[in-house]
Amino acid sequence: MDVAEKLPAGGFVLVDTRRRASWEHGHVPGAVHLPTADIPSRAPELIASGTDVVVYSWGPGCNGSTFAAIAFAALGYPVKEMIGGIEYWARNGLPVETIAGVSRGKPDGLVTAHAS
Repeated sequence: MDVAEKLPAGGFVLVDTRRRASWEHGHVPGAVHLPTADIPSRAPELIASGTDVVVYSWGPGCNGSTFAAIAFAALGYPVKEMIGGIEYWARNGLPVETIAGVSRGKPDGLVTAHAS
């Protein structure tokens, strides 16, 4: 929820580190798509050195964002992980973007951090 509250002017770049098919299935609006394997070669051209980065992947059962964070840290970027990934982003009723546009689901009362 910290990420959602600070977007879009949070002073960081939000990076979706999943593969293309997962990105197209749904991602956080405004996120940059940069798969983990491409971080070493593409991050410097997409994100200015020294910029704060927040990475996410699928969800709490996926360690993809951890590997992405390590890759960004190796390049010298200040980096944090968005724990819960896109799964909990969506389950909190936050906007998800696909080729069809942006939509919001109903917040899941078992996981949402929103006050009812």
